[in-house]
Amino acid sequence: MTLSKRMFINGQWKEGKTSYKLKSPYSGEVVAEIPFSTKEDVLEAVQSAKEAQRKMKALTALERSNILEKAARLFEKQFEECALILTKENAKPLKAARGEVLRTIETYKFAAEEAKKLTGETIPMDAAKGGKGKFGFTKREPLGVIGAITPFNFPFNLVAHKLGPAFAAGNTVVLKPASQTPLSAIKTAEIFEMAGLPAGALQVVIGRGGEIGDVLVTHSDIKLITFTGSVEVGLDIKAKSGLKKTTLELGSNSAVIIDSIKDIEQVSRRCVEGAFTFSGQVCISVQRIFVRRELYKQVIEIMTRTAMDLKIGDPAEESTDVSAMILEKEAIRAEEWIKEAENAGAEILCGGKRNGSIIEPTIIANAPLHLSINCKEAFAPIVLINPYNDFEEAIRYVNDSPYGLQAGVYTESIEQAFHAIEEIEVGGVIINDIPSFRVDQMPYGGVKDSGTGREGIKYATEEMTELKLAVFNLD
Repeated sequence: MTLSKRMFINGQWKEGKTSYKLKSPYSGEVVAEIPFSTKEDVLEAVQSAKEAQRKMKALTALERSNILEKAARLFEKQFEECALILTKENAKPLKAARGEVLRTIETYKFAAEEAKKLTGETIPMDAAKGGKGKFGFTKREPLGVIGAITPFNFPFNLVAHKLGPAFAAGNTVVLKPASQTPLSAIKTAEIFEMAGLPAGALQVVIGRGGEIGDVLVTHSDIKLITFTGSVEVGLDIKAKSGLKKTTLELGSNSAVIIDSIKDIEQVSRRCVEGAFTFSGQVCISVQRIFVRRELYKQVIEIMTRTAMDLKIGDPAEESTDVSAMILEKEAIRAEEWIKEAENAGAEILCGGKRNGSIIEPTIIANAPLHLSINCKEAFAPIVLINPYNDFEEAIRYVNDSPYGLQAGVYTESIEQAFHAIEEIEVGGVIINDIPSFRVDQMPYGGVKDSGTGREGIKYATEEMTELKLAVFNLD
């Protein structure tokens, strides 16, 4: 019997007028019946969130913190259930799924702490000639209703990066998860309901972005849109959102420079992990590797051997490393990019084959830099490795990209490390690790086509507030 799910509006679980069958990307079996939200549902959700705003704003910092802390504890109690949801709805291997749930718990705990830290500052009014006898201070107030649009690849933790800061600051949220991963959003709503979040503070609507996402983006009562997804959709949101705030976490084709290292085995294995975790469907997945020519042969030998040992299969099995991509059409697109590289004279060192939605972990060597696989975001288990002759050349290769999210640099030279930090055009430079490194309290975001704004609980919480100034005339 297929499990039937409902959307969450105004504190109530609501049936949809129509629905769709949610299928496992790996097996193709139907895992749930999911309601389609209508435009009217979204309008009701926004109105309900607006009405609930007064209740959220009235909560003390301690009360908001306690709700977030209780949600984290409930995730801990339902840990394995949440991990299994990920294996079903987005084919995330169980090992990686558990890792995501652990990070989700940590993200909500960071948000619980941040709820207690949100503050303004005093302004030295008398530093100006006209400020004598004046006392000024700032305070941060919630924006109001936040529209959150989340992707399929981290459907628990990236939702947490929207909800945690929003609730910490006293906002309400209308959440639209990716159509392929609604189960995690529904489970999150259930957990916050149990945690005592005021009714109406969280709404979950489900449907295609072009049908209901535009309602959120253009609605005058939505004060900020926080979106993680493709550049194309991000540009569309920016064009339609008017004067409302936007936080856009978009694409990348993250690069690594391997220049000087002590343990070539460890670094090469780490790059395999960064390239193929969750089939490369990670915004900061390792996609381009530039290796100093003297190390090039060793790196490709170790990486190829390591990649060929990865187990491909059922995401629910403990030993699986790589499973299906989210959609077969995405696997077909990745296969076409691999063939394009091969036809251009690149060497396919391992992988390159497709079986339905599964792409084998693929390492490509000596690929011309004009190819799709180098210039665009692969979002697939594919990595390029090219040699370079000097460090400046490697930096030019990294910067030759429309994206700029994160980059990794392996070097034993402190001078090179600081030079890379200065010269590489990205939001985050990770020294002696891969660009896939992320902990959830750090400021995370990119430049160029990788987006605007920063996530990381402290930074996102501040973005979800308005700064208000108060001035007293003491004379």
